[in-house]
Amino acid sequence: MSILLSCRSLTKSYGHRPLFTDVALGVSDGERLGLIGPNGSGKSTLLKILAGVETPDEGEVTRRKGVRVGYAPQADAFPPGATPRIVVVDALRDDVGTNDDDRAHERETRAEMVLGRLGFTRLDQSASDLSGGWRKRLSLARELALEPDLLLLDEPTNHLDVEGILWLEDLLDDARFAVVVVTHDRYFLEEVPDRIVELNAAYPGGTFAVDGPYSEFIEARAAFLDAQASQEANLRGRVRDDIAWLKRGARARRTKAKGRIDSANTRMAALADLERRNAPPPAAAIEFGGTGRRTRDLLVAEGISKSLGGRLLFAGIDLTLGPGACLGLLGPNGSGKTTLIQVLTGALEPDTGVIKRAAGLRVATFTQDRGALDLRQPLRKALCPEGDTVIVRGEGVHVSSWARRFLFRPEQLDVTVRELSGGEHARILIAELMRQPADVLILDEPTNDLDIASLEVLEQSLQEFPGAVLLVTHDRFMLDRLSTQVLGLDGKGGARLVADVSQWLAAREADAERVTPTTATAKPAPRTVATGERPGRLTYNEQREWGQIETRIEAAEARAAELEQRMHSPELLADHAALHEHYRQLEAVHAEVAALYERWAELDSRRSPRAGK
Repeated sequence: MSILLSCRSLTKSYGHRPLFTDVALGVSDGERLGLIGPNGSGKSTLLKILAGVETPDEGEVTRRKGVRVGYAPQADAFPPGATPRIVVVDALRDDVGTNDDDRAHERETRAEMVLGRLGFTRLDQSASDLSGGWRKRLSLARELALEPDLLLLDEPTNHLDVEGILWLEDLLDDARFAVVVVTHDRYFLEEVPDRIVELNAAYPGGTFAVDGPYSEFIEARAAFLDAQASQEANLRGRVRDDIAWLKRGARARRTKAKGRIDSANTRMAALADLERRNAPPPAAAIEFGGTGRRTRDLLVAEGISKSLGGRLLFAGIDLTLGPGACLGLLGPNGSGKTTLIQVLTGALEPDTGVIKRAAGLRVATFTQDRGALDLRQPLRKALCPEGDTVIVRGEGVHVSSWARRFLFRPEQLDVTVRELSGGEHARILIAELMRQPADVLILDEPTNDLDIASLEVLEQSLQEFPGAVLLVTHDRFMLDRLSTQVLGLDGKGGARLVADVSQWLAAREADAERVTPTTATAKPAPRTVATGERPGRLTYNEQREWGQIETRIEAAEARAAELEQRMHSPELLADHAALHEHYRQLEAVHAEVAALYERWAELDSRRSPRAGK
């Protein structure tokens, strides 16, 4: 494979703090590279340098002639009032070679095709109204429309739900372009990259690379660090001998070659470098405090349901949270996970069912809404709202010591929260949570912006927490490690209680396959938690419609499959007007299929048991 892009001797600092020094990296045709490293190591900055958005202090980046590089940053920004169609068309207009006025129709057609492939059906809604997951898809669509040879992605999974992450994995697995992705999602790192590179000052040259998935990287890194530690121990013994020799005085040294003195100095410098690289990396001191309550049932929900805006989010949910339990909560974006948390905590009342909370129950909540942070206040105030002492478990801790527990430097205390990174924002919220003794911890997407080392510390702390945990996260690794049960919401009012993430995904896939083995469009999943609804009888005409609807769905899906197959015809691709009309037809058929499934779900929910026989 030929090299698309390479860099050598890259060095970058912010102020007096070096991010990385003398880094070298290369990316080849079709390669999928996962870039990891601790917070503050400079991963996002390195990606910006590769994209040409920033320049290094030293070193250079070399691109193969004509190579096209796409870049999707962490923050998805779109012009005010822009729609998905406008965002992609404008990207194509700005692209050299497609900005001629007479190519407007071609830009429109390409935009519709790319957006359609990424699942967009409403191309003219405001981008500001999109959820975080769909904004991320739009950011990807903007780059994919430009047909890059290399796509740089910075934390693309942060705002995607689990199904969105699986969709992205499939997209990148099938991609013909090369990818460099910064992510802390350990299952994603196992599935997508064929090479892992860690950016870390612990390694000579600042990076450590392994061909293969994340599991192979972990093994190779452990072996390398063990060897580096052994090298330090051996070198320390030689330096000890050097020091003893040097202390013998000038008479002994005069009889020795000057070369030994130089060698001793070289070994001392090498030992100092190894000691610096082998020093244990700093880790946030995360430890949640329980109240010591021994109540068996802390929170019990029986048959609860909730609708918002006339849409049923969930129904018939029964669950019990007791000490040592960790309930993982899964579901597509918009399926009602945050609403369920609000119902359980009493912020919202359920439509039906009852919730029993232990007397004096203390609940501490980590919210995914970083808007709860006052960006104008200094870090000192965010960590310690009153005075300069934080009370933790009845003991006073000075704010500077408290800040160090979360890896903040003393000079950062007077920096405003606005100037801190996303990972630092997350650590502020975790610090606030640690000040609150709790019976139940509720964590809504706590993993965004945390590096792998912080995730591991957070997981260990949650395992040791004596109370109950309700965990909402798209991090499948964390869910599998911590959850004693998983509650999945299907986004259509149904819920399913399962043992782990893989069982929930398998059940969702089985639901989809029961529709028809030839289509990827899934019927609404059967409700496995009682909904409390009483089925009614269908009218005569509705029974006839019910008997015909699956045949109509299959026919519509067959038309969609035929149109999708013809979309790749060379003759059609050469005729932009015909391609545009063909896409319009395909969009209409997809809308018909979606409407038929919606009608299928409505009739199915109203059928009486006798009507299905």
